[in-house]
Amino acid sequence: MMHGDTIHVLRQCSPALGDPPMKLLPLDKPDLIDLAAQWLGREENYKWLDFGDGVHALSLVSLRIMAQRDLHVLRMFTADDCDLPIGIVALSDIRRQWKTAGSLWAVLGRKRYGGLTARAVSQLLTFGFVELGLEAVSAWTIECNVASRRVLEQLGFRYVGRQRRRHWIDGRPHDRLLYDLLATEHHEIPDSFVRRAAGVSLATPHLALRTVALLPRDGPGPPLGAA
Repeated sequence: MMHGDTIHVLRQCSPALGDPPMKLLPLDKPDLIDLAAQWLGREENYKWLDFGDGVHALSLVSLRIMAQRDLHVLRMFTADDCDLPIGIVALSDIRRQWKTAGSLWAVLGRKRYGGLTARAVSQLLTFGFVELGLEAVSAWTIECNVASRRVLEQLGFRYVGRQRRRHWIDGRPHDRLLYDLLATEHHEIPDSFVRRAAGVSLATPHLALRTVALLPRDGPGPPLGAA
């Protein structure tokens, strides 16, 4: 099986001023779906997720079905300086008639790019609110996932409640913290946020995470939930 840090696009990323900004790519090609399935198949990632009825890991077939359904918007995101996919962001349980998305989640496949996850999530939120016409997006994370909590707060999400002993990892129960964000509260993190006059920074000033959390110097944290 191909390692998560390999794909057909293998160009070394060398940041420079004038490079194209991050892109969000639909999962409409077999190699992208295969790569996403590899990342989601890692225990270090899937144990933090829940796709309903306690399902943590997605099969390749399930991921292909998700990518084709209107209930989900799945996107690979790239680094600023090349077309190399580095992670996945997604809106799930989309209800167009109610203008809501019941879940926001993200997984970083290439850990050294953790500082870009928050901006990728921010761009996906803009797509949801502007292109899909959503009015509210919900998200959750595990109480011990401090990195993801900080990113949600950076993105403007408000804490709205707690589900006690709802998520199990390694045989131990954890509380889920619930958040939501309204369209009127969303402010996209611009591409220029990580670019400086003297060069390009691949990390945001405050955050650095494995899914949607970025912390200064603390390294990547675990993924944001998906139920």
